[in-house]
Amino acid sequence: MNLYPPPLTGVPPVCRPDTYAGQRWTFGFPGGLTAEVHTRGARLHGLWVPDRYGTWADVVLAPHDPALTATAARYFGATVGRYANRIAHGRFSLDGKSHQLTTQEDGHSLHGGTDGFDTRLWEAESVHTPEWTGVLLHLRSSDGDQGFPGNLDVTVSCLVGRDNELSFSYAAVTDAPTPVNLTNHAYFNLESEGAGDILGHELAVAASHYTPVDADLIPSGDHRPVAGTAFDLRRPLSLAEALARPGTVGGYDHNFVLSPYGDGTPHRAAVLYAPATGRHMEVLTTEPGLQVYTAGQFDGTVLGKSGTHYGAGAGIALETQHFPDSPNRPGDPSPVLRPGVEYRSRTVLRFSTRG
Repeated sequence: MNLYPPPLTGVPPVCRPDTYAGQRWTFGFPGGLTAEVHTRGARLHGLWVPDRYGTWADVVLAPHDPALTATAARYFGATVGRYANRIAHGRFSLDGKSHQLTTQEDGHSLHGGTDGFDTRLWEAESVHTPEWTGVLLHLRSSDGDQGFPGNLDVTVSCLVGRDNELSFSYAAVTDAPTPVNLTNHAYFNLESEGAGDILGHELAVAASHYTPVDADLIPSGDHRPVAGTAFDLRRPLSLAEALARPGTVGGYDHNFVLSPYGDGTPHRAAVLYAPATGRHMEVLTTEPGLQVYTAGQFDGTVLGKSGTHYGAGAGIALETQHFPDSPNRPGDPSPVLRPGVEYRSRTVLRFSTRG
């Protein structure tokens, strides 16, 4: 397993070319978190974090062969967009005009369509200050890209802080109204990326409501209270216990409704803790929703970086975002970006250890 961080040749960040990944950027402060980002898909490929004993491990799932990110490991660690999550049948209306997006095999649009932002080579430059180090990534999405209206310029910063925080900040501008919903799709295992399943992890989610879905994982009605359901994670609960509840067959792949929202300040959305290692990850975000996916559909197809095949529950994705299908759900927070307004979103992952 990847128990030790890659050697830092110093700061600012180090860039190495890669045939498929585009560029591999490695960055971090000596003695603190170390991250690796690939420019194909603006992808978090690795994150080395110490446990309670000071032993380092890579806690982000990624394939042994980066080319697998074109197929079975497509979304691993990627920046997904122009619209993260699902849009029913790939259709929506905006200002009285209907739009048809590209769709996947199930007939819906997922994470931006068949050729979403996760497939693109992003431009990158290093960022380094006394407190933060990392990369700034840029992508231009043209009018009509995957069926979305308007030219969209997107910037994502991925930065490591001296206080063991990993920050994702997103910004975008458009020349025509368009839905925008960006997130990072990393899978985490706080024991290490090749350690097996995450059933021993404890999860808490700061949400009193969730979004029920149909068989295609499209919202099927209004948000419902989590109280008395399998989705009540307001207190820390082991995933083994949570997934044994009725109603969680196949695991979680659901949106949780967060509050507060809208003041531009990252608020706590979730806490993930691995008792076996003491690694503790707090998720803070400006977004209104959190998609929790426990990878119940993983079937061992993907061979991980450490040589372990990723089976069901090998990691957990905690995707901070707007709600699924919200372009078609006027009661949800609007994902529409208009000319003259800048899209802004920020998510912070704060790491520590517990005894």
